[in-house]
Amino acid sequence: MKFLKGFLIFIFSAVIVFAVSSCGSKKPTPAAIAFPVNAVKVLKTDLPFDMQYPAQLAGSLEIQIRAQVGGILKAVMYREGSYVKRGTQLFKIDQEPYKIALEKAQASLAQAQSAVIQAKNDFKRMDYLHKRDSISQKDYDDSVSALAFAQANLKAAQAEVNNAKMNLRYTKVEAPISGLTGLSVQSIGSLISPAGDTGLLTTMVQTNPMFINFSMPSNQFVTLARYFAKGKIVTGDKNTAPVLVQIVLPDSSIYPQTARIIFFDNTTDPNTSSIMVRAALPNPQHQRLLIPGQFVRVNLLGVSYKDALVVPVSAILQTPGGDLAYVVNKDNVLEAQPVTGQRRGDVYMIESGLNEGDTIVLDGLIKVKAGQKVIPIMKEFAVQVATLKGPATADNIPGSYERQTEVVIKDVAVSKLPLVSGSVSESVNK
Repeated sequence: MKFLKGFLIFIFSAVIVFAVSSCGSKKPTPAAIAFPVNAVKVLKTDLPFDMQYPAQLAGSLEIQIRAQVGGILKAVMYREGSYVKRGTQLFKIDQEPYKIALEKAQASLAQAQSAVIQAKNDFKRMDYLHKRDSISQKDYDDSVSALAFAQANLKAAQAEVNNAKMNLRYTKVEAPISGLTGLSVQSIGSLISPAGDTGLLTTMVQTNPMFINFSMPSNQFVTLARYFAKGKIVTGDKNTAPVLVQIVLPDSSIYPQTARIIFFDNTTDPNTSSIMVRAALPNPQHQRLLIPGQFVRVNLLGVSYKDALVVPVSAILQTPGGDLAYVVNKDNVLEAQPVTGQRRGDVYMIESGLNEGDTIVLDGLIKVKAGQKVIPIMKEFAVQVATLKGPATADNIPGSYERQTEVVIKDVAVSKLPLVSGSVSESVNK
């Protein structure tokens, strides 16, 4: 009995010693490590509505020059492909048959004039006798009818003379507009017929102004119209500035003058789900750098998002579930925040999910996770928007448009946004 009691006391003492030793050997859990991250504030600013579209140039008038009288083509009196003013003679058709027709019509006119004079004299005599009851009523009525008939013949003869003069004038084919001429379809000596295929002589294109035709996706047009109605999209101060188009030539160079949008179609093309848009470009010097039918690209200018919320695109992580940003809360702990928006070059325009002044992680998003403690290293973030350089000229030509958009993140300056691609390249100031 004493042995059992002593054994139990030994076991109990050993358990206490083990427990005390175990508690004494346990190390305290270290505090979570805070990692430094680059961070920026969500910025509110005006942002250009930068969009580029394929387009095709066209003359403001494209017409066919056709003969209005038939005959032998005697001369081509212009240099093919040259610019001519309205009224310039282009072709000459054989005039001799039309001169003879005019002389014949003039002779018939002279006869008609003589017949009217005779009919008037006869009527005066008959009227004098009729008032004295010296002739019958029938003789008087015949004289009235003869005068009316002679006067009608005179009008017909005058019309024949006018027609003959017009046909003679049409033998000189003149330019109905000022513009660029095309190839001569008919050669000298050809028999021209206004009613057949030989009536086509050449074509002309009016190049002042030039038209730029392009299509805008209908969903983009709806967004543009809705944002404009809500005041989120503006065109200059109080929406008074015109919407302009800048032309990017096939060699990626920028045409120095901008065009003004003059037309949005009233229906959507069901085949392409797009809306046709037209801009007019004044071309008083008739520059040949722009050719009707030429394919170019155009940038939509003069439209801006008003008070847009923007962040650098590097601050947005693309995931299968959508875009998200890591927000640094007041305790410097990261929160994964879903966002929606649009990418504009190296700028992401927020539509929902973030507010002005929110602090978000700038870069290295695949290395961080929600709930992580961080030390935010704030970076300066700014966006300078585009401006219009130069006033309109006396010819109502809009001033040239020069993009001055620049993104600045502290000591990392992003170079000017090229107007062609809309991308940006970074240069680190070391």
